[in-house]
Amino acid sequence: MAIITIYSLLAVTLGISFYKDKKKTKKAFIVARKALLKMAPSLLAILGIVGLILGILTPETISSLIGAEAGIWATILGAGLGALTLIPSLIAFPLAGSLLRAGATTMTISAFVTTLVMVGVITAPMEIESLGKKFTFFRNGLSFIVALIIAVIMGGVLG
Repeated sequence: MAIITIYSLLAVTLGISFYKDKKKTKKAFIVARKALLKMAPSLLAILGIVGLILGILTPETISSLIGAEAGIWATILGAGLGALTLIPSLIAFPLAGSLLRAGATTMTISAFVTTLVMVGVITAPMEIESLGKKFTFFRNGLSFIVALIIAVIMGGVLG
């Protein structure tokens, strides 16, 4: 039902735009087409990575590693993987959604995505050069703790 509503609103606003200014609407479509073509490799990479991960890991494996039966260790594992990996959010969010549908808990996925964005183990050497070792360790440690707190809250609210 939501999809029908979204597409209906899209059609109505597109009609209004086309009625008000045909040239601008056509120009917008050209810009959108160029943007889509530019993003196509990234979108295909997302599909490929998510497909590979879900092809390698069965729902049972995902559930046992990062599902409810793994308990708090699943959340810690998710947070650790998020802190260690360096993948764009554009790939992380669809991957997180797929893992959630495959049996991962909301808390674990929240920990993974939050640490992915907030904690930078791989980028720490560059951060140390720019901001110093003490600041980098403090920021990353505090970010990791805050990410776990956010995960617990998300697990309580959405779980």
